[in-house]
Order: sequence, then C-alpha cells, then structure tokens
Amino acid sequence: QVQLVESGGGLVQAGGSLRLSCAASGRTFSNYAMGWFRQAPGKEREFVAAITWRSNTYYTYYTDSVKGRFTIARDNAKNTVSLQMNSLKPEDTAVYYCAADPVNYRDYTTYAYWGQGTQVTVSS
Repeated sequence: QVQLVESGGGLVQAGGSLRLSCAASGRTFSNYAMGWFRQAPGKEREFVAAITWRSNTYYTYYTDSVKGRFTIARDNAKNTVSLQMNSLKPEDTAVYYCAADPVNYRDYTTYAYWGQGTQVTVSS
C-alpha cells in the first residue's frame, strides 16, 4: 500500500545534528503507526522511536539512549515522518530505517512496510 523512502543521512561530527525524513508514496499514512529503527554493523536492529495514533492523540516513544536528543514527528499533509537528531554521538552511527504499520511498535518483525535505509555516520 505504501512505499517509504528515507533521506537526510550523512556524515557529521560528534555533537552535530541531522534531520532524517521518510516520504511515503501512495495513500496517506495518517492512521499508520510509524517507527524508526537503526542497525549498526554486527548488531541487531534496534528500536529508536515511534509515533502512534489512538484516542484522537499522537503519542511518541523513544529508546532510552536517544531521549532528549531525538524527536520524531509527522506531517500528514506531506505524507512524511521525520527524525530530528541532535547532540549526535559516535554510537549513533548506523543505517536508519523508516517503517510503518506495526503490530507492536517495539518489534521490527511486526512492521508491514520498510524504507531502504539511510546511512548516518558520526565521527569522534
């Protein structure tokens, strides 16, 4: 139903910022829960952030290591979800993936749609 394309990755110095964007083609995803995951070499895919809709309210969730530094947001008019990443650390280096329509937002195996990933590299 939806194809996702990430953009905004790159190489930054520690302490810098990047803003990732995930653009959806096809139908609007206003009612989809959306998540960001990352995967570093040799490591399993890790939950980063998610945004869900229930009781007429958007809720956001973050893994502890990014709380206070990363912000997930949606722009339904543009069919995009973003991840603003501030105060980046070398341990944030990974391929970042946008995903949509989970059963459990923490579990990458339950998402229905995935983007191709975008590389984020943070130098020390």
